[in-house]
Amino acid sequence: MAYIKILAVDYGDVRTGLAISDALGMMANGIGTVKAKGMHELCDIVIDHAQKNGAGKIVIGDPVNMNGTRGPRSEKAQLFAGFLREKTDLPVELFDERCSTMVAHTYLDATGTHGKKRKDVVDTLSAQIILQDYLDRHRS
Repeated sequence: MAYIKILAVDYGDVRTGLAISDALGMMANGIGTVKAKGMHELCDIVIDHAQKNGAGKIVIGDPVNMNGTRGPRSEKAQLFAGFLREKTDLPVELFDERCSTMVAHTYLDATGTHGKKRKDVVDTLSAQIILQDYLDRHRS
């Protein structure tokens, strides 16, 4: 069975979190937060990170509403995924990320991470949670 690394994206208007899987698809690791001036610049940054990290797929968190409907945040994630698909040959997949940011805040509360440090890591941690959920769901 062939394994590929997967790059996960927690898309945000200001900050976007990134995470990468190991080659076996077992563990997600946060690799940082990036900022861009618009979706097209962000696409270039994400593709660059995918290439640098040897990713064979990109997964974007899709913030579906708790009742299963799609709101403005989900529509932006879908639009971003479309732009990415136009710019890269890598498969781009949306993944339901309900509660990932809430879980990230719960982790940060438990570790006493507050203020600027919290703001700096929450998006990366959210991307890591999205990717770990994706890996766990596709492994079982």
